[in-house]
Amino acid sequence: MSILSSEASHHNDRAYWSAVFAMTLCVFTLIASEFMPVSLLTPISEELGVSEGLVGQGIAISGAFAVLASLSISTLAGAINRKVLLLGMTALMAISSAIIALASSYVIYMAGRALVGIAIGGFWSLSAATAIRLVPPHFVSRALAIFNGGNALATVIAAPLGSYLGSIIGWRGAFFCLVPVAVIAFVWQWFSLPALTVDKRDKQTGTVFHLLTNPLVVVGLAACGMLFMGQFSLFTYLRPFLEAVTQVDITQLSLILLTIGIAGLVGTLVIGAFLKSGFYPTLITIPLLMALIAGALIMFGHHIGIVAPLLGLWGLIATAAPTGWWIWVAKTLPNDAEAGGGLMVAVVQLSIALGSTIGGFAFDHSGYQSTFTISGILLAAAAALALFTSRKDSYKTH
Repeated sequence: MSILSSEASHHNDRAYWSAVFAMTLCVFTLIASEFMPVSLLTPISEELGVSEGLVGQGIAISGAFAVLASLSISTLAGAINRKVLLLGMTALMAISSAIIALASSYVIYMAGRALVGIAIGGFWSLSAATAIRLVPPHFVSRALAIFNGGNALATVIAAPLGSYLGSIIGWRGAFFCLVPVAVIAFVWQWFSLPALTVDKRDKQTGTVFHLLTNPLVVVGLAACGMLFMGQFSLFTYLRPFLEAVTQVDITQLSLILLTIGIAGLVGTLVIGAFLKSGFYPTLITIPLLMALIAGALIMFGHHIGIVAPLLGLWGLIATAAPTGWWIWVAKTLPNDAEAGGGLMVAVVQLSIALGSTIGGFAFDHSGYQSTFTISGILLAAAAALALFTSRKDSYKTH
């Protein structure tokens, strides 16, 4: 497999680690702002005078705009210096958080959420291609793991931090807290990112969809999409399951969610070693283990002593999984990492939306067993598709 040849030639062997951490802070703030409404639905709905379901659509709209931005940014940006683009997305995030915090009506709140989506889609799409240019080839997987660590931390912290800040300074204050963090990320990136100019001759014409003519890309993205669908069809409904079936109290619930988060951070840090020793076996094993956990949760759902460690293991592997697929994009499309990153973000965001919708429909109509069964089936399909991807890849490289 040719690893990161052409885009890597854009830089010398210098590693811009400060820039990697600055971008990670930005990723953290973006993902935190994406999931912040989860724990603030009630106060926002009360103040804006709409239902909690409508406020929840703020997550759907940011997802939808993230998909649009990720699919179009590579084409629309053309030859714009990528440093300018990344800074622009960071500024957009600061502005959107301020708009949400000051929203006087539901329409303004949703406009702010749409801007958050554009910032998420644009920034994430560029992350793999930027990592390739910030560090030497043998460090790219580490840089992507660090980005994903920021993502993992935010996914864990956003909801509890949102509810904690919301209880002290109100939901508007919680959103305002994101503004100074975004400003710090902006200034840090300004000083740490090198100029990321684009060689016009390197740019492939057409949209990101030209990548779909490559069967390996189609199968790999399908495997990645299935993984996210399976993960979020279960994960989104974990709290009602824990409260109604396992019958945890609020302290136990917080501890379990914290365990999932900490395990996820650990997983993100150690997955690199597994990917090095067996790249595709790791990508195949992760969804298989998650499918087994989904099955075990149905069987032992009433026993907190079994459920808590199972969910810890879920956090360990599920949170680390995206790192593997980001590295796969960088390896599979070294000359097209930007367009590949765009497609990847679109697939992930769509899969999260689809997974949580299917899971919710099943949860409402026939309980947690059906939701967790669907999750298990999707995850098993993800493992099969990852195996198929590895076959296609070895066929391509021999």
